[in-house]
Amino acid sequence: MAGPGDARPFIPVGIAVLTVSDTRTLADDKSGDTLVARIAEAGHMLAARTIVPDDKERIRSQVEAWTRDKTIDVIITTGGTGFTGRDVTPEALEPLFEKRMDGFSEVFHRISYDKIGTATIQSRATGGVANATFIFVLPGSPGACKDAWDGILKAQLDYRHMPCNFVEIMPRLDEHLKRGSASN
Repeated sequence: MAGPGDARPFIPVGIAVLTVSDTRTLADDKSGDTLVARIAEAGHMLAARTIVPDDKERIRSQVEAWTRDKTIDVIITTGGTGFTGRDVTPEALEPLFEKRMDGFSEVFHRISYDKIGTATIQSRATGGVANATFIFVLPGSPGACKDAWDGILKAQLDYRHMPCNFVEIMPRLDEHLKRGSASN
C-alpha cells in the first residue's frame, strides 16, 4: 500500500466531532478527546465539537446543520452504534446519506476484529456522504475511535496518500448538483 507522496502538499480539512451520549460531558468525553487529539496531530482543523443525547432528531439536526457549514468537510460521530434501545445514531444519519460507504464499515470491522475479535459485530459503524460532506459514524469507545482514525481516516484524509484519498475528490462531491442547476 502506498503512503504519503512527497510531491503533493498536505491539505488540511475542517472536521467536526459529534459525541452522542446521554451521560458524557466535554470534561469526560474520552472518545471525543481521542479524535480531537488525532485531528490536531494530523494537521487538520477542528471546525466544531459538541455532544448531543441519544435522540434521532437531535443527532440528525446537528449533522444536517454541519453539512451546510462550508468550513466543515468531514463529520465524525462517536457513540450510539450498538444494539440497545438508545443506540440510534445509524438510524438518525443513514437516511441523510446520498451515497453509502459500505467499504468503511467493512474495513473498520476487519481492523476491529484484529483487536476485539467477534465483539466487533456489536457495532453498526457506518459512513457516507451528505451534502458534499463525508460522515463517519463510530462506536463510543476510545479504542474504536483510535482504530477508525489510525487504520482508515488518517490516510484517507491525507491528500498525499496514494493511490487515492478522500481529499482529492472533495471538490467533486456535489458535481451532480452543479450540473443540475446549470441546466435549469
